[in-house]
Amino acid sequence: MLVETLRDRVGTAATNFRQRPVVSFEFFPPKDEAMEKTLWQSVERFIPLQPKFVSVTYGADGSTRERTHHIVTRIQETTSLMAAPHLTCVGAPREEILDIARNYWAHGIRHIVALRGDPPAGTTTYTAHPQGFAYAVDLVKGLKSIGDFDISVAAYPEMHPEAPSAQFDLDYLKAKIDAGANRAITQFFFDTDHFLRFRDQCAAAGIKADIIPGILPITRFPQMLRMAQRCGASVPDWLAHRFDGLDDDVETRKLIAASVAIDQVQELQRHGVELFHFYTLNRSELTYAICHSLGVRPAAERATA
Repeated sequence: MLVETLRDRVGTAATNFRQRPVVSFEFFPPKDEAMEKTLWQSVERFIPLQPKFVSVTYGADGSTRERTHHIVTRIQETTSLMAAPHLTCVGAPREEILDIARNYWAHGIRHIVALRGDPPAGTTTYTAHPQGFAYAVDLVKGLKSIGDFDISVAAYPEMHPEAPSAQFDLDYLKAKIDAGANRAITQFFFDTDHFLRFRDQCAAAGIKADIIPGILPITRFPQMLRMAQRCGASVPDWLAHRFDGLDDDVETRKLIAASVAIDQVQELQRHGVELFHFYTLNRSELTYAICHSLGVRPAAERATA
């Protein structure tokens, strides 16, 4: 009965909201040949959904720089998608980072996700490169000095774990927008009230750029818990209860994960949100099913819906 109910919800969610949301997707550089095959299968499957852009992450210490560049340029040059590489401040001097950005510009890439970046593996404290950009706001200014890039930055509805206060975090986001960033993409969250309060706070602070909620379809609950702990995202008890006892039941986990994400997006839509960024973890199945249910479908299917 539970499975049938969830399938019904996944199949009919689109009837509740006729307006097609605008979506974007995030990928990360694969570590081996098998993972790369999965990535490109996902990229190909997402193309007909016509996302606004797709982003590709960047290793904390620049360790994935070449792989990120390869993936981004291949997406940009061989597909209809707009590719947006992540670029961080960590581990490189200013001119080296700006040369990477100039190279992207030469390849026709105009959208960059500008981030401070995480401390390198094995360390817990961020230390700016002595000749580098100290923080994301400095990187945004640097990027704008060499080209009119379309820039996305990060935002934290539950506060960045290293921020001394929520007000400091909000003021810093405004500084990034004022420096030239065009939008902010949030860390994932599961309590929609966190996002809605944060959006109201941004508006009150004079931030007029779009605040795009980051949506994480849950493929493996323990993995998600580790990610949430690192980035300071809370995990509600009701969510843990839904996944309890399903470690060996992949199919039911997928159905519940889809249900949770659809509920989350629909609740946000009821409050006027129509832009969503999905953390795909390089897999298409869950995100594609969620998008389909929400009316994000290939053009041919939309025409006959």
